Amino acid sequence: MNPEDKSLFLDAMEDVQPLKRSSDTRWQPIRSTRVPKSPDLLQLDNFLTTGFLDILPLDNALEFKREGLQQGVLDKLRRGKYGQQISLNLRGQSVEQCRQQLFVFIRKAAEEGARNLLIIHGKGRELQSHPNIVRSYLARWLVEFEEVQAFCPAQRFDGGAGACYVTLRKSAQAKLDNWERHAKRSR
Repeated sequence: MNPEDKSLFLDAMEDVQPLKRSSDTRWQPIRSTRVPKSPDLLQLDNFLTTGFLDILPLDNALEFKREGLQQGVLDKLRRGKYGQQISLNLRGQSVEQCRQQLFVFIRKAAEEGARNLLIIHGKGRELQSHPNIVRSYLARWLVEFEEVQAFCPAQRFDGGAGACYVTLRKSAQAKLDNWERHAKRSR
């Protein structure tokens, strides 16, 4: 820092007082989340694992298809052809916060009958970057939900490699509605 800049800085900071140190005062930034805080869901045991993690290489796409799901469904999901009903933004949050929010988010989405989700995890440029760690955990966690049928990277307009599309299993009501709709056509 040159002497002129230092002088300007010291002049600007002249009346600044240090904060008092207190062990019971903690500052935490407020984050707004789009995850509904349902008391019933928060009481459930969060089964998502947090143990040892194999970090996924940056060139490995997040992709999964549960056995029995038609390939055409995954292809349409990859192309972004399903409208995203709800989304979750995990960028800049700790792994534990991501774990808790994802658990509530998936449970609530399934409870409300949502099928197509967008999860934004961020994109790190280095293997050990925080977004890539969250991305690697996300790949593990999504498979642990029975409701999750498939997931894949989002299209560029929805976040590209920094986000993923997730499709959930149809609810019993959605299956019945679908069956009735197709049954009426065949009459």
